[in-house]
Amino acid sequence: MIYNLIINPNTREWERQKLIETKNKLKNDRLFWSEIENLEAVLRPLAIRNNLTPDVSDFYLKITDDSNDVKNFDWSKHKITDLNYQEQAVFAGGCFWCMVQPFETKPGILSVLSGYTGGHIPNPSYDQVSSGTTGHVEAVEIIFDKRIISYEELVTLYLQLTDPTDSFGQFQDRGDQYRPIIFVQNEAQRQIAEKSKKELQESGRYSQPIVTEIKKAITFWPAENYHQQFYKKQPKRYKRIKHQRQQLLNYQRLMNKLQRTFRRG
Repeated sequence: MIYNLIINPNTREWERQKLIETKNKLKNDRLFWSEIENLEAVLRPLAIRNNLTPDVSDFYLKITDDSNDVKNFDWSKHKITDLNYQEQAVFAGGCFWCMVQPFETKPGILSVLSGYTGGHIPNPSYDQVSSGTTGHVEAVEIIFDKRIISYEELVTLYLQLTDPTDSFGQFQDRGDQYRPIIFVQNEAQRQIAEKSKKELQESGRYSQPIVTEIKKAITFWPAENYHQQFYKKQPKRYKRIKHQRQQLLNYQRLMNKLQRTFRRG
């Protein structure tokens, strides 16, 4: 695995240098675990701050024996097997860590994949997307059973989870890679998305214009394994991030309510 990380183009140069140093020392089997422990100590400061590249993060979790955190995403489930009853939906609404659990736990949802879409380079890495220079946004691709849950219900849930008035990010996540976009697969989805957006604008719930974009879906690039089903891998951290996001959402709703009351007065 160390060799694979060394040749991985997404591994940062500093990480690659430390991995090469460890690999060269591992030729002596008697020092194997000692060198692995040394590597863990070197990576630890960045791991604590969540500043390792995703694949190196997975490796770090493995050498620290946190096996629950390195489960691989089940790709066999993320595909449409019945064109008559199954469909895809793609939503961008800030950090994809907070976008998986609300959808995945709904009846009728078959699979939710974190990834990147909307940009101009193929197969982008997390670092590239985070730089804000590729045009991609963090998003989730959902496969659902139309007999159990409708696309309209998914759009309604999406609009409840996001701030549709913020075109510069979502809550604590700032930057173009976090802007809210509904990526539609066909004309039927576009009509539903446009109708839901119009109804939300006319509802008066928000004092600012609804800026959520509606775009045609293009290639969806899966994110690294580290990012898949984050809420299951790191539940404590997920709950903390979710709580912060919910607090900001509640505050925004309160301010909108106060502004509406003030206007009526």
